[in-house]
Amino acid sequence: MDETTMINKTTICMVQMATRSRGIFFGDNPLDFAGPILLVQLILSALLTALVQHFLTPLGETAFVSQTIVGVALGPSVLGKIRWFRDQIFPPKSFYVSETFAYFGLMIFLFLVGVKMDISALRQSGRRAVVIGVCNFFIPLALNEGLAFLLLHAVPMDPLLHHSLAWIASFQCLSSFHVIACLLADLKLLNSELGRLAVSSSMISGLCSWSWALILFMGRQNIMSGKRHMLILMSLLVAVMIAFIVYVLRPLMFWMIQQTGEDKAVKESYIFIIFIMVLGCSLFGEIIGQHFLLGPIILGLAVPEGPPLGSALVSKLDSYVSSILLPIYFVISGSTIDFSMIRLRTFGIVELLAVFGFLWKVMGTMLPSLYCDMSVKDSVSLALIMSVQGIIEVLIIGRAAELEYIDRESYSIMVISLVIFNAATAPIVKVLYNPSKKYIARKRMTIQHAKAGAELRLLACIYHEDQTPSIINLLEASNPTAKSPIFFYVIHLIELSGRSAPLLMAHQLGKRTPLNSHHSDHINNAFRLYEQHNQGTVMVNPFTAISPFATMHDEVCALALDRKVCMVILPFHKCWTIEGTEGSANAIRTVNCNILRTAPCSVGVLVDRGTLGANAHKTTSKTSYSIGVIFLGGQDDREALAYANRMSKHPNVALTVVRLIEYSNTKYKTNEDMEHDFELINEFRFTNSRNKSCVYKEEVVNDSVGVVSVIRTIENSFDLILVGRRHNSFSQLLRGLMEWNEFSELGFIGDMLSSSDSNCKVSVLVVQQQAFAGGDMVMDSPKSTVLDMSWDNNAKVWPASH
Repeated sequence: MDETTMINKTTICMVQMATRSRGIFFGDNPLDFAGPILLVQLILSALLTALVQHFLTPLGETAFVSQTIVGVALGPSVLGKIRWFRDQIFPPKSFYVSETFAYFGLMIFLFLVGVKMDISALRQSGRRAVVIGVCNFFIPLALNEGLAFLLLHAVPMDPLLHHSLAWIASFQCLSSFHVIACLLADLKLLNSELGRLAVSSSMISGLCSWSWALILFMGRQNIMSGKRHMLILMSLLVAVMIAFIVYVLRPLMFWMIQQTGEDKAVKESYIFIIFIMVLGCSLFGEIIGQHFLLGPIILGLAVPEGPPLGSALVSKLDSYVSSILLPIYFVISGSTIDFSMIRLRTFGIVELLAVFGFLWKVMGTMLPSLYCDMSVKDSVSLALIMSVQGIIEVLIIGRAAELEYIDRESYSIMVISLVIFNAATAPIVKVLYNPSKKYIARKRMTIQHAKAGAELRLLACIYHEDQTPSIINLLEASNPTAKSPIFFYVIHLIELSGRSAPLLMAHQLGKRTPLNSHHSDHINNAFRLYEQHNQGTVMVNPFTAISPFATMHDEVCALALDRKVCMVILPFHKCWTIEGTEGSANAIRTVNCNILRTAPCSVGVLVDRGTLGANAHKTTSKTSYSIGVIFLGGQDDREALAYANRMSKHPNVALTVVRLIEYSNTKYKTNEDMEHDFELINEFRFTNSRNKSCVYKEEVVNDSVGVVSVIRTIENSFDLILVGRRHNSFSQLLRGLMEWNEFSELGFIGDMLSSSDSNCKVSVLVVQQQAFAGGDMVMDSPKSTVLDMSWDNNAKVWPASH
């Protein structure tokens, strides 16, 4: 029985207990059947939340907005006014069991919030993040309290509001790491430069907010208890609970990780023990006078982040809690919100504080951001992100209402304000901030335009360890020399699991790295060994990126731009086993397509069939490489030819360039792009005229059938074939292939060579030249001239000049 089965059985048992206990809680009336009512409530709230979220997701809205809307809609403000609906679906007597489920789900949810938060990242926060985080909390707190003081003395108000107003002003200035991380994930900004700064700053701001709320709650409980020394005792007991979690339960969890080992599933017994820990911490927190949710939050923070334990807990519990149990909590919360009970004067005063509290938070973030030399646009975007509040703030103000810091009417208004500001912020940030604009290079970052004799900078992405040998063989074939060394950056891409914040680690010799880095050890060791065997010609810089697939391309593009690489090499998402069968990963394909779309340099997609580096001499143990280039024309083919031209200088590389020429008896126009083809071909032929390992061929074709025929005759003659991805100028020649293009990221020729229906058994590198430079297309303007492009059947050479 796995963890998911255990969770489902737990839910069923709770429903059965509620059903059997109806005589105790609901009387003996058989119509008061708590089990079916609870199931209807769970299903209805979950389905409506999913439906609303489906329509709000394109706007970048978080799940909090849809959950709150559904909770309010099912409450007394909307559907709850209908008597039949209120009596049959949400009868008041059913709230006892519904609240049990809601708070159980809330307890597990907050435990997972702690699991996803990496406390160690606080030590790595830069000075800028610390300053922004502190200012984001204390500046709005001071200004909003000042505004509340003025309102208290200048505006007549209800006595309850008069008592609550100062506390309302302070609770409107709270922030939380989880809410901001969820917003960034929904906007796909987690890996952006702005997203990283927001995550670090929100940890500081959230820590200040939680500390402030904890001090206020402990102080009020001390007052309500009527005992003078209760505050000191509660503080000591909280410290005891924290110490027990840190020095007893956390080492126990590390022991579980050691017993699990790498690439093994966490035992069900360990998950069961974690459940007992959560319930025990919750019970202990309630016994010592704290809220029962405090213990699970602290325990979650103590869980080692990432795999195997943290990721296992998140993968097994997150969807279940967020999609099934959490929506019912918003229904319970929504039942306390009744628009008809809100008075206009009270609404105006509380809303005025909310608007100014939001503006103070924006100002408190913008001022230090501008001081740190951020642009105005980025400062505004960061300020809006840091001003968002969500479910954590709802929980805190809910607890404040229970402790009578604020009245229920003000609580309802504050929840409405949170939803409005949250819903309005996400679309604005989505319009203001586009991280892909950061990757627009202001100069050409291609192999074709790299300086002759200068170092070549390449970046290779690796998703699995099995892809390492093919990348090393491609690196060797790239001809690293002492005069033209290769600076090789390797980034191991790992899906984010068990934590909220992404992580980019640089592996440097002699320096310790975080716990997650052991997943890259084999990859790093392989490249370090290759570097040792090729000292002076290759410099390897390994990285590990832990990130969600949706924004993983940001890590790659930012690193490529920062290190000024000429080409990013991507493994194709399909892999071929020894038996020839295929395995695919659509998530990896999405990452590759995103990199192709936003990369600031050239990109190569490597379709590995294990042929590159397969030929080794028995006597010298050196590997020989037979490489082919299929050249039609265009900027991508020129980049492929430029890369192959560098490879041709390798003593163990045999290069064959096959140029396909369209047959024509008439004169037609050609543009500068085609002239660049002629120039590069002529340069290639001139520089390799005495290189016996370099062969140049031309084949005349009439249509797509001719193209396919030529390619089929040569496709298995090499270890690696280089082709360009885009051939827009040859759309007429490739028209027949367009209808069968399965993988657009490979282009027409690359897709034909890599298709499962193809007889091609060699590796293929599909090349795309840098798409943008300086904000404009790299390809020159199509200034056309009329050339005599007729083919002479007796000629041996294609006309290279006019």
